[in-house]
Amino acid sequence: MHDIRAIRDNPAAFVSGWSSRGVEGAQALVDEILTLDTALRAAQTAGQTALAKRNESSKLIGAAMGRKDLAEAERLKGEVESLKGEIAAAEAEEARAGNGLRDILAAQKNLAAADVPDGDDEHGNVEVSRWGTPREGGPAKDHADLGEALGLLDFEAAARMSGARFAVLKGGLARLERAIGQFMLDVQTNEHGYQEVNPPLLVNDAAAYGTDKLPKFADDLFKTTDGRWLIPTAEVSLTATVMGQQLAEAELETPMRLAALTPCFRAEAGSAGRDTRGLIRQHQFYKVEMVSITRPEDSESEHERMTGCAEAILRKLGLAHRRMLLCKGDMGFGAKKTFDLEVWLPSQGTYREISSCSNCGDFQARRMDARFKRAGEKKTEFVHTLNGSGLAVGRTLVAVMENYQEEDGRIRVPDVLLPYMGGMTHVG
Repeated sequence: MHDIRAIRDNPAAFVSGWSSRGVEGAQALVDEILTLDTALRAAQTAGQTALAKRNESSKLIGAAMGRKDLAEAERLKGEVESLKGEIAAAEAEEARAGNGLRDILAAQKNLAAADVPDGDDEHGNVEVSRWGTPREGGPAKDHADLGEALGLLDFEAAARMSGARFAVLKGGLARLERAIGQFMLDVQTNEHGYQEVNPPLLVNDAAAYGTDKLPKFADDLFKTTDGRWLIPTAEVSLTATVMGQQLAEAELETPMRLAALTPCFRAEAGSAGRDTRGLIRQHQFYKVEMVSITRPEDSESEHERMTGCAEAILRKLGLAHRRMLLCKGDMGFGAKKTFDLEVWLPSQGTYREISSCSNCGDFQARRMDARFKRAGEKKTEFVHTLNGSGLAVGRTLVAVMENYQEEDGRIRVPDVLLPYMGGMTHVG
């Protein structure tokens, strides 16, 4: 959500900012916002003026009755009735303009940070760094072929019971997936200071709205019969732990860092034809999510730290990867700056996204009214929120399968996962 005062004070910045993020007709959009804002403030002023007049006239009625001036009392009563109509009209206009302003602001993207590059799509992203040497030579079978050949990955059974974009993992492969998730969570909590959280998988409208998933992305979510939403990522429920809260500055001297390993559910409404085979793009998957709540001045450094925490997982697993700074046209709706981590997949001969770490600034905090108060200050400020995958478990499993495949079709277990595998050194 955006601060209407900021738009009012510097409309050109929002015209430029939204235009650079692919919003067509940004000037007309800002004009519409300012028109609604003017109408809202005018209605509020008219309503307050009419209410003050009504209250004053109501007092005068009593005085006129006390001195038995019935004519004056009747005149004042008529004035009060007329003012009631003015008040009702002002309230109706305030509701119209206020609701319209809220809806239009809620539908607009966050503005990009100053150091985010211009660009319309992924082709405008900038590579920041690389780590490791991509696997070359030897077998480079696709993970789906590997899993099916081992009899441990069954898409047909999943399709019979659930439809497309689901999978059944069995035996050592199921254990490997579980090991990856547990390893990630252990690293983030034991080594990087994130507090482990087991959050709800179902959230209400307020939580989904506050983390910018509603109303724009309703079609990408699964909704239950009682009106709740299955989380597309634990970002929603972790960030919503501070929804409507006022924190003391002391609680944020060290950023609040939360992590969870949860199932995630996505309708993938806009991804028809993309990664239809395999585990890359599923309706249901596991992910370790990291969320940080910070003071405004700490969010940029926390963004770097969070991305490094995600990179640490890939390095411990020995997986070649690169860090990409996303351009304005490729960033997510609520992000002001995003780093993507992309892991090398031998079967595709390219890097594929495995983590996305975003600084949302105060964008989500405004939507969910999450604030903090500095020591000795009376006014409150909005916190900054950050989120990142640490990592997507299914995509990490894909990378491990492909990068650790052997000539006989088996998959060697990376050394760091051996303690989680019950003595198993290979899958298959």
